[in-house]
Amino acid sequence: MGTSTKIQPRALVRASGGPRYAVAVAVDSLGTGLLRPFLLLYGVTVLRLSAPTTGIAMTVGVVVALVCTPAVGRWLDRGARSTVVAASMLVRVVGVALLLAAPAGHVWLFATAALFLGIGNQSWPAAHAALVATVAHGRERDAALAAGRAVRNAGLGAGALLATACLAGGTTAFQAMAAVSGLAYLAAAALAWSVHLHTHPAATSAKDRADRPAPRMRALLAANVVYVFCLNVFEIPVPLVLVTQLHASPVWPAAILVGNTVLVVTLQVPVTVLMSRFSRRTVLALAGVILAASYLGFLVATSLGHGWGAPAVATASVVCTIGEIIYAGSATALVTALTPAHVLGRTLARFQLSTGFGLAISPAVITALASHGAAALWGSLAGATLLSATAVATEKDQGARRAGRAPART
Repeated sequence: MGTSTKIQPRALVRASGGPRYAVAVAVDSLGTGLLRPFLLLYGVTVLRLSAPTTGIAMTVGVVVALVCTPAVGRWLDRGARSTVVAASMLVRVVGVALLLAAPAGHVWLFATAALFLGIGNQSWPAAHAALVATVAHGRERDAALAAGRAVRNAGLGAGALLATACLAGGTTAFQAMAAVSGLAYLAAAALAWSVHLHTHPAATSAKDRADRPAPRMRALLAANVVYVFCLNVFEIPVPLVLVTQLHASPVWPAAILVGNTVLVVTLQVPVTVLMSRFSRRTVLALAGVILAASYLGFLVATSLGHGWGAPAVATASVVCTIGEIIYAGSATALVTALTPAHVLGRTLARFQLSTGFGLAISPAVITALASHGAAALWGSLAGATLLSATAVATEKDQGARRAGRAPART
């Protein structure tokens, strides 16, 4: 156990890549919020595709995009930083251009656009984490990663609210939103590239490479697939439970989702800094326990019926959000702290692969479990998350074990 660190706002901006990069993250997030939540509606409304066809095209795009993450990791390990971040934004400009050029009924052009957008969305987290890890270290780096997530959530939320207000405009509004999103990606890419951050991997000595082999982190990566289900809780099972089982007003899931975003934006950095007095591995395991407790809270809430059910779901949602905040503030930080510099890119890419895989399968898994009842859904999620937390807590640092020394405090 150590002491928590107080980080001044100016130092936090500097540790996050500097003012220009912080603006780039905000602009990129705003553009993503304008488009990503409404991509399915764009395919259905503008291109006149059926909902199942649009959904399949989007899923294929995301899955194929995940295959590209190892190449991003190798590019990062060759020393690129701001260039990779800018490329992850520019490739989405291509995706938006294809969307705008696609004629009605052209599913393959829509699928290609979804692929380019997916490549950018899957590449950005690893590239961003690698850039922050290059300019900041230790607990300052953890806080900077947390600040980046807070800014990103704020931008996504603002973009989604703006887009929601424009939906009444029909086809023209959707196309205008896509165009503005593409311009935002282009501006963000220019700002990120202007940072001109690059590392020199050749500076890592052969002795350092031998002393710190690439960590396998199999338990951590497997656990992350389960942990990441919490990111879809407020979009899939919570609305499903509130509307179809508790027969609550649709206002409830919307209010809970807004509350989740506000809590993440306001608490991500303070909670991450507060948790810095404990080891990152302990904090990540604690996040799993809190998430599992929230899932059990959802299970209890569904048994309360129409009257008290919705407020109970809202209460459990707050607990789930706290678990999500702690998870997000410790997971990437732990991976970065465990990884030697010469394989940081590839390790972050593997971590993003586990995150993307978890996000890709969670809708199908959640809906399948929900069809068997509340106990199957929430009980399975709670049990799997507790097992994952146990795996995180008990996994040992591979590099320290091979070197025959006690593991560093991570």
